[in-house]
Amino acid sequence: MSASLFFGQMGMALALGLGAVGSALGIGAAGRSAAGAWAKEAKEGKTLSFAYIILAGMPLSQTIYAFILMLAGLAPIVTKNLAFASQHAGTLFMIGLACGLAEMFSAWMQGLIGASAIRCMSEGEGKGFAFLIITMGIVETVGLLGFVFLMLVIPKP
Repeated sequence: MSASLFFGQMGMALALGLGAVGSALGIGAAGRSAAGAWAKEAKEGKTLSFAYIILAGMPLSQTIYAFILMLAGLAPIVTKNLAFASQHAGTLFMIGLACGLAEMFSAWMQGLIGASAIRCMSEGEGKGFAFLIITMGIVETVGLLGFVFLMLVIPKP
């Protein structure tokens, strides 16, 4: 394998890897908040809120966006169009890195917002769910736009 092919593949791996790291950080932040809220609800004898699972799971989508971009970027290598892939390896590397960073920070921040949203719902007796989902959706849009814009610039044979 040539060095240029390696860097093109590494860029696509970075997209998925960084996206997954961001999702894990975001889900971890929101999940810890959900666990605390459930403990409080259980102690008070209340029904445990399923809405916290929705809020905690939202950062997962950025990993899916990164995976789709990775598959599109690796297509020339998978189809054995190695000359084309080598010619655009630097572009693929930078697209992968940019996508990975966009997805990582979007998922991470979404999880932090989700953690605050869970606390808000827990202390506010479940009120405000729609507003909280919209707020998390705004940062989701950053990851989605990063994915879409970078998909548009992937070189095509």
